[in-house]
This record gives sequence, C-alpha cells and structure tokens, in this order.
Amino acid sequence: MADENEIQAQPGAPAAVEGGEQQQTENRGPGRGRGNRGGGDRNRGERGGRGRRDDRRGNRDEEQGEELIEKLVHINRVSKTVKGGKRFGFAALVVVGDGKGRAGFGHGKAREVPEAISKATASAKKAMVRVPLKEGRTLHHDGKGHFGAGKVTVRSAPAGTGIIAGGPMRAVFESLGVADVVTKSNGTSNPYNMIRATFEALGEQTSPKSVAQRRGKKVADLLRRGGASADVAQADAEAIAE
Repeated sequence: MADENEIQAQPGAPAAVEGGEQQQTENRGPGRGRGNRGGGDRNRGERGGRGRRDDRRGNRDEEQGEELIEKLVHINRVSKTVKGGKRFGFAALVVVGDGKGRAGFGHGKAREVPEAISKATASAKKAMVRVPLKEGRTLHHDGKGHFGAGKVTVRSAPAGTGIIAGGPMRAVFESLGVADVVTKSNGTSNPYNMIRATFEALGEQTSPKSVAQRRGKKVADLLRRGGASADVAQADAEAIAE
C-alpha cells in the first residue's frame, strides 16, 4: 500500500507545481504581465490615432479656407561670392489677392525657385490690405502713388473698359478683383518700386460710406453735392456696398 501511495503522489507533484506557476502568473502585478504591454500598445495606438485625427482636421480647415489668386510678378537670380566661388540663389516677387478687394505683395529669397516663391507667397498673405471698390469692379476715385523713382496714376473707369495696365500693375489689379481701371506708370520700370507705388495709391482710396461716417453725414448728402437729384443720390447711396 505504501508503494502505491508513493506512486500516486509522484505523478501529482508536477501538477501541483504547474498549478502554483499558473497562480503566480495570475497574481503578478499589472506592471509585469503581458496584458499590460498590450494595453500600453493600445494606449499608444489611441494617442497616435488622436494625432492623426488632429492632422486631418487641420487639412480640412485649410481646404475650407478662402481661395487666393497668386501672381508671380518677377523672379531674379542673385549670387553671393564666397571663398570657393559663387553661390547662386533666387529672389521672387509675388502678389496675392482674393479677387474681392483684398491684396498684398511679398518678397522671398532661397536657393531654389519653388522655395523662394513659397516664401514670397507666405509674406504676401501676411501683408494683405483691403481696398474699397465701386460696384465691385473699379475704384471709387483717381489716385497717385510714389515710391522711389516710381510714379503711378490710377483712375476709375466705366464698365467694359477692362484693365489698362502693364506688367506688375496688371497683376495687382487682377488679384484685387478690379475689372475696369486705367493706369499710367512714369519713371522707373523696376517691378518692386512699381508695386510699392501702386499699393501706396490704393491705400489712399476711400469710399463715400467711410467719408460720410467720418464727417457725420449721410451718403446721399455727399452725392447730392455733385449736382445729382435727391432721388438719384438716394439710389446711388443704396447701391454702394462699401
């Protein structure tokens, strides 16, 4: 009988050991178990998922933003003399506008042309200004601009005239959304000075609505001083958007 008990006890010993190992594995802390590593991977996946969702949201915001008109006015190759020779780069002049009365210009330099254009575009977007337009197609009144040796004259025009401007000035009015205008440039043909003079002339543009608010009067009262009747002045005042 004793031998049988010993024989029965021996096969049972490994089973007890295996049960003890399983129990120890189950009693291990959350910091050591494999399940925790899986949970950590899941947490990292969730964090990464949130980051991807944020990136998609940022791209969606950019897609829903306003569409801008970009005009490359001038690009110039520049060089810098160094010890080993010459180092070439590019300078770009870009005009940006929304076609609804806002425009700006920017200048950028880089070793490659696309990078210079992107820098100039970003600079132009930060320097955009609003210009009041008459009926959304032309200027309210004539104006002059001067910068350096560049002198420009801008004049309002009736419907159907088109953009009578050349070179850099045409790019400004196309991006601004002006459909009818007559311009004249005197002096230098440097595109930088021409664009700066053009924006100086556009910065002096005022609308009847802003003048009436500044003087504490009605728009119709200002328009009647030009010789128009009360009814015509009132109709013109209502038609002015800005």
